Amino acid sequence: MIGKANARMAGALFLISTAAYLIGSGLLNPLLEQGDVLAGLYADRSNVMAGLFLELINALAVAGIAMLLYPALKKHNEAFAIGYFGSRIIESVILLVSLAAPVVLVAMSKDYAATETTSRSSLQAIANAAVETHFILFELAMIVLGFGSFLLCYVLYRARLVPRFLSVIGFVGYAGLLTSSCLAIAGHDAGAALYIPGAIFEIVLPLWLLIKGFNDRAEKS
Repeated sequence: MIGKANARMAGALFLISTAAYLIGSGLLNPLLEQGDVLAGLYADRSNVMAGLFLELINALAVAGIAMLLYPALKKHNEAFAIGYFGSRIIESVILLVSLAAPVVLVAMSKDYAATETTSRSSLQAIANAAVETHFILFELAMIVLGFGSFLLCYVLYRARLVPRFLSVIGFVGYAGLLTSSCLAIAGHDAGAALYIPGAIFEIVLPLWLLIKGFNDRAEKS
């Protein structure tokens, strides 16, 4: 019963994490991608803070998922369970660190209009570096997520905790995520297509966990 309850709570956190990230990044990223990011960021600080709050929820939910899934995964492969748990904690920490950049940018933006024109170029250069750091940290977090989730999908597949087709979708999805994030760090835009299998997995898996939980026979074996 405890294992099924943990699986259902993990499923709920998967959905909360996904929703929080999608809405939070939808609020935050367009503001960070402006050409002159410091010019209007302070005026839009309410949207920035709302986006940061939602991305904070995402980062905390990631850690919660790791804690809830660890006991079930440990029964079938302790080393991979530890690896998955560690990867999600590292991902959570990287995501939390990445949120510092927008906070600093809002503070810089507050006094930007009153700054002498000669100093603005240097401030903008710092701001651009902060924005780039924020996005690179996100991609690093996704690389950690990708590698760690291979371990999750392996245990799910071998132990038949969920239908095997779902684990296979996970393998394909996280391979796409890894490829996309590595290309992004190298300065190439891979487009949205590589995210589709992973998006399917991170919607279908939590729904499965909420409705069915893990396979009872697999949990008892």
